[in-house]
Amino acid sequence: MSADFRLKNPEDYDKWYGWKHTNPQLLKEAAYGLPELHREEIKGARLVACPGCMATATILPLAPAIKAGFVEENHIVADVKIGSSGGGSKPTIASHHPERFGGVRPYKVATHRHVAEVEQELNALSSEPVTVAFTPHAVNMVRGILSTVHTFTKTPLTSKDLWKALRSTYEGEPFIRFVKYQKGPYQLPDPKVTLGTNFCDVGFELDPRTNRLLLFGAIDNMVKGASGQGVQCLNIMMGIDEETALKSAGFHPM
Repeated sequence: MSADFRLKNPEDYDKWYGWKHTNPQLLKEAAYGLPELHREEIKGARLVACPGCMATATILPLAPAIKAGFVEENHIVADVKIGSSGGGSKPTIASHHPERFGGVRPYKVATHRHVAEVEQELNALSSEPVTVAFTPHAVNMVRGILSTVHTFTKTPLTSKDLWKALRSTYEGEPFIRFVKYQKGPYQLPDPKVTLGTNFCDVGFELDPRTNRLLLFGAIDNMVKGASGQGVQCLNIMMGIDEETALKSAGFHPM
C-alpha cells in the first residue's frame, strides 16, 4: 500500500521522494496495482504496488483518451480536490480537518509525487511522450477525490468518439462507472456518490469553443484510493472473485 514500489525507475525515487531505493532489483518484479490496466500482471505477481489515491483518480479518466491518441500529450492539466482523510495518519495543522473546513487550499502545486505515477502509466499507453501538470487542492470534505483533467484535442471529437474509447477500454470492468447525465444534481462524477464503494466514476465534457476535452474521475480515497484497491488486487492474486468483500452500495445519500 505504500509508495515504495510504484515507480519502475529507481532514479525517480531520488527525484520525487528524496531517497535512494534500497531494493531496486524488486522494481521490475512489482506490478502496478491498477487492475483496469494491469490485471494480467497482477494475476501472476508476488509483489503488487497499489497506486496513490490521486494518481488513481487521474489515470483512470485519462487512459482511454491517451490510448486513442485523442489529445495533445504535452498539454494536460489535472486539477485534483481531496478530502482531509487523504492527509495520512500523522496529523498536522494543515491536514487537521477543522483547519481545512470552509476552505480550498492548493498545496504542492507543481511537485506532488503522484504526478510521477500518472506520467509513468500514461506514457506506457502512448506512442508520444506524455507530460501532466498536476495541482491538488485540500477541500472541505472528510473523504473523496475529484480529478478534473483539462486536455486539448488534436482533431474535433464527438461524444460518440469518447463513448467508444471509454467502452473499448473499460468494457466489463466491475468498478468503473460512466457518469454523464443530462439532468439531476449528479450529471458528472461527484465523490459524494462513491463514498464507501470501490467504484471510480468517470465522465467527460467537450468544449468545442476552446478545443478542450474535460475528463473527470471521482473515487473514495479510503476505498478505491487505498484499502479497496488493495483488496481488489489481493483477490486477483488469489484467483478468487475480484469483487469479493467489495460489493458495497456505499453511503450516499448520507
